[in-house]
Amino acid sequence: MIYRIILGIRHFLYNKGWKKSVRAEVPTICVGNVTVGGTGKTPHTEMILRMLLQSDEWAYSDIAVLSRGYKRKTKGFQKVGRDGTALLYGDEPLQIAKKFPVVTVAVDKNRVEGCRFLTHPEELQTSRKARKCLDKDVPKADLILLDDAFQYRRLRADVNIVLIDYNRPVKKDKLLPWGKLRDLPSRLKAADILIVTKCPTYLDEWEKGKWAAQLGLDQFNPATCTGIRKLRKKQEKVQTLLFTTIGYEPMVPVFPEEADNRFIYAQRLVLFSGIAKDTQLRGYLSDSYKIVKRFGFPDHHKYTNGDIRKVVRAVQGSPTACVATTEKDAQRVVDTKKVPGILRERLFQVPIQINFLSPAEQEVFEITLLDRLRELRSEP
Repeated sequence: MIYRIILGIRHFLYNKGWKKSVRAEVPTICVGNVTVGGTGKTPHTEMILRMLLQSDEWAYSDIAVLSRGYKRKTKGFQKVGRDGTALLYGDEPLQIAKKFPVVTVAVDKNRVEGCRFLTHPEELQTSRKARKCLDKDVPKADLILLDDAFQYRRLRADVNIVLIDYNRPVKKDKLLPWGKLRDLPSRLKAADILIVTKCPTYLDEWEKGKWAAQLGLDQFNPATCTGIRKLRKKQEKVQTLLFTTIGYEPMVPVFPEEADNRFIYAQRLVLFSGIAKDTQLRGYLSDSYKIVKRFGFPDHHKYTNGDIRKVVRAVQGSPTACVATTEKDAQRVVDTKKVPGILRERLFQVPIQINFLSPAEQEVFEITLLDRLRELRSEP
């Protein structure tokens, strides 16, 4: 009750304008949630980046991603270097930087300050706040993706995309510490696009309508994108409800220079991960491998030499087994000082991709987002 009251007062002050929030000087897209982890913010951010880079309007622009950099050791604003470590920048920003070399990835706990440096990079040379910045060669951003900034009310994003885990409906959850909610369910009304993530590969219209009713939305036909445009002209705000599922791509080595790709074709596998829930990953890998040993660590876990020894002992018990982990975990494993050759040669990461449940929903998402960005660009 105390936590609920504090959140309610905080949002009331921001909603009334008694606590100030500011907009960045360029269009901003926030990808967030109202729960503690596990909804897929990073893979959805990557999906949006691919869409923007493939569009005619944004392919040649300077796009930036701004994250807090959870559990990093550095302070203040930092541009994420692809040859850096998870300790310097956080595992998820480093993962994005490696996968999208044409995108500027930065971390800053102060998102207002981070957006300021991304839109005025010349201030990195003179600002005292940027004196510890390791790389000050930052291009001026034309658009900024905000990773996990929905609760950061000091910065007002132009587009809010809020993710909800299919396996944990918000209306049936509770606030911390008794549940996973870190914000009030009523905050979902501030979202422009709601995405139910980690869905089965097929949902019928009845179940989608049930989700819409739970969230207090009117279900629409996702096949009619022109209908959404007409609604937007009549109303100040139209919330779009969409559904995505997780897909996996072929495994790639964590240590490419030492990997033996023959282990991919093994029949036995050792799995370890530090994510909120590995159920879908286990289900995917179980189709091709017998999982002989599984290690589960806390989300964003910093791997120690002792953790690595546990995995090595499991490998020694199954000497022909492959070892798999997630992309996010791979960034942190590389930071571990002592990873023996027996593990380096057989350790692979499983890339994630996000898929909408239908081509129509993907089209709705792209049109909704690109239309809004087009409006923002045309504003004085």
